[in-house]
Amino acid sequence: MSTRTASARAPATRRRSHAAFRRRRRRRATLTLGVALLAALVASVLLPRLPDVMRELALPLAHEDIIRQQAEAKDLDPSLLAAVIYAESRFRDATSRAGARGLMQITPQTARYIARLSGATRFQQGDLSTPQINISYGAFYLRYLLERYGDNTVLALAAYNGGEGNVDRWIAEASMSERAFVIEQIPFTETREYVSRVLDARQDYREKYDRELGL
Repeated sequence: MSTRTASARAPATRRRSHAAFRRRRRRRATLTLGVALLAALVASVLLPRLPDVMRELALPLAHEDIIRQQAEAKDLDPSLLAAVIYAESRFRDATSRAGARGLMQITPQTARYIARLSGATRFQQGDLSTPQINISYGAFYLRYLLERYGDNTVLALAAYNGGEGNVDRWIAEASMSERAFVIEQIPFTETREYVSRVLDARQDYREKYDRELGL
C-alpha cells in the first residue's frame, strides 16, 4: 500500500469514527431522556399516593366491608374489630403453631365453643381461613366477651388473648385486695402488651381509616 493511499484513507476512517461516536452519544442522550421521562411519569402517579401507600404498609386494612358489616351486626366499634385483626394477624391469613387460623386467629376449639355459645344455630364448622367466616366468629366472640365483662374493653381483650379463666382469676384476686383491675396488673407480659397494642391500634384506625370503617 502506498503512502498516498494510506494518507487518503486516514481522514475517511476518522470521519467514520466521529460519526459512530456521535451516534452513540445521541443514543445515550435519547436513553437518558427516556429514563428521565419514565421516572417523571412514575413519580406523577406514585407521589400523590405515597401517603396512602405508607399508611397501608404501617397500618394495613383489608376486608373493610366485612368489618363494617360484622361490627354493625354485633354492635361493635369497627375500629376495635380492625385493631384486633391487626394485633392477631396484621390482616394476613396465617395458621399459628397452636392451630389458630385466619385473620382473627380462631382455633378449632374456640370455634366449637363459639358455636355452642350461639346455640349451634348461627355458626357451623366452616373454613376458618375464609375472611367472612373468620371475622364473623371473632366478632361474635368479642361481643360475647364485652358482655361477659360489663363492656370493659381491657378485660374483654385480655380474655380474647389470655383466656376467660385467667381473667376471672385476676379479677377475683383484685377483688380480694379491694382494688380495681387495670392493664398494668395483667400478670402475663404477652397479654398485657397485646391489650395495649390493640388499644393503640384502635385509635390509629379511628384517625386514619374513619371513612373506610364508616366511623
